[in-house]
Parts: sequence; C-alpha cells; structure tokens
Amino acid sequence: MPIPFLAADDEITDFPEVGTALREPDGLLMAGGNLSPGRLLSAYRSGIFPWYEEGEPILWWSPDPRCIIWPENIRITRSLRKTIRSEKYEITDNLAYREVMKQCGALRNNSSGTWVTEDMINAYCKLHEYGFARSLEVWMGPRLVGGLYGIQLGTVFIGESMFSHESDASKVALVHLAQCGKYDLIDCQLENPHLVSMGSQTISRDRYIGYLQRFGDLENANFTTQHLRGAKTSA
Repeated sequence: MPIPFLAADDEITDFPEVGTALREPDGLLMAGGNLSPGRLLSAYRSGIFPWYEEGEPILWWSPDPRCIIWPENIRITRSLRKTIRSEKYEITDNLAYREVMKQCGALRNNSSGTWVTEDMINAYCKLHEYGFARSLEVWMGPRLVGGLYGIQLGTVFIGESMFSHESDASKVALVHLAQCGKYDLIDCQLENPHLVSMGSQTISRDRYIGYLQRFGDLENANFTTQHLRGAKTSA
C-alpha cells in the first residue's frame, strides 16, 4: 500500500490520519516534506515523529503500540540507586542540547548510518530555541558522559535518544527526568530491552493519542505551528 510523499517545500499539506499508518513496517505514515519547526510541531502534536537515515527521504512514523514510561513507575535497581547516591555525576538541564544530539548520533557511526543527521540536529535546535525541546546532560567533572534529548509538549516528554559513555550515565539522566516533577508521561516511542529494564510498557496508539491530548497542551503547540507555517508561507 503506497504512502503519501510530500515535496520538500510543502508547508501546507497536513499529515494523514495516524490510523492509516502501515502495519508493516509498523507505523510508517508518510515520506518527504521537511524538518521545519512548523512541520515538526505538527507531527509531534499528532503522535508522529521522523526517523530515517542519511541519504533516505524523511520518513514519518506513528507506531502501534507505543512505548511509554509513567514517571512514578520508573524502575531503579539497587546498583543504579547506589550510583545516584554516589553523586559522581552532575546533571544539567538544557546546557548542551546540540552536543547531546551529536553524541547520540555518534554512537551509531559504526552501523550502516545514523538517523541523527546534521539536518536533524539543526532542525531540533530550532525547536529548542522555541522552548519545545529539552536536553539533560550528565557530567563527570568537565566531561560530558551521558544525556538524553527530546520534545516537550505540556507535561508530556517525547524522548528521542540518549547516550552513555560511563556506566549508568543515560539511566541517571532518565531517572532525573522521571523524578523532576514536570511530566505526567514520558513517551519512549519504540520499545527496547534497555527501556523495559527501566519500567517502560506498551499501550495502544489510540490510548497514547488520548494521553497526548490530555497532557500535551496541544492548543499552544498548534498556535505556534500555525504561526511558524504562516511566517514560512509569507517569507
């Protein structure tokens, strides 16, 4: 079954309904378009995210089921709790967003490619300037040893990626995110063993969209989306 393919300069066409996403590969909804702030915000407020590798067209996804973590259910093992109590790591907030993204991409350099491309880094840094993106950095002295980044809509944090150069560094960042008191829901997008070990679970896409509408302050995101699209169209 074919999916829509948008021109790179298309700022008008809306995303298809997420229920039309393919079952195989799970959640593939659309290709093409661009990574403008307006397009990205429109995606996230609809339960959609981009995921593709260098040299591919932009691919837009809305998988079913969806992997989430309820912050109050974050799982902290005895060894991780010991690491946190040791205070060997310092955590900062939004201090090095671009560098966290670069480090997340660098971990995939030994594979066939990375989805944290330079274009994606630049696009998400623009969202960071608008206040819709956040990073947590984990430091050991002057060295950045771990962190995570994602998108925040209201009290929903949509995690994009994390990295770790020292034991438990990314886990420490995730625990800090869950315990900071700012979020009702952490969206992990796709399940993996690391997230399961931290207390993640899967829910249906419909349930996820419902929680996003409940907690995501989508009216504010929609206002910004329309403003950004209008500015792009009139430029």
